[in-house]
Amino acid sequence: MKRILSTPAAPQAIGPYSQAVEARGARTLFLSGQIPLDPATGELVPGDVEAQTARVMENLRAVLAAGGAGFEHVVRTTIFLADLGDFARVNAVYGRYFPGEPPARATVGVAALPRGARVEIDAVAVVD
Repeated sequence: MKRILSTPAAPQAIGPYSQAVEARGARTLFLSGQIPLDPATGELVPGDVEAQTARVMENLRAVLAAGGAGFEHVVRTTIFLADLGDFARVNAVYGRYFPGEPPARATVGVAALPRGARVEIDAVAVVD
């Protein structure tokens, strides 16, 4: 079970994420960061940051499913970007996976990511 927390005493979210999420459940899943590798080939997917973000989200979906969960169970993510200029473009793709109540989130600019990826995302999910 999760409950979205929000207060006007702190800045409102500037993207598809919540200020905070209260999570209570029987199991907590800690998902390692995913980069845009095609699981069939092990190679970085071709294309722009939107294509890479979509692949990352599909990789997260697969790991969540392996744990008996889905995006509705995610309470926290961290997005790592090789270029913070990609923030809005990544948000546009990421937001499609959380159309209702998005999880809490941090976005961090980094000097580089493994295999030359432009985006990496990790997650925490709580399953009732």
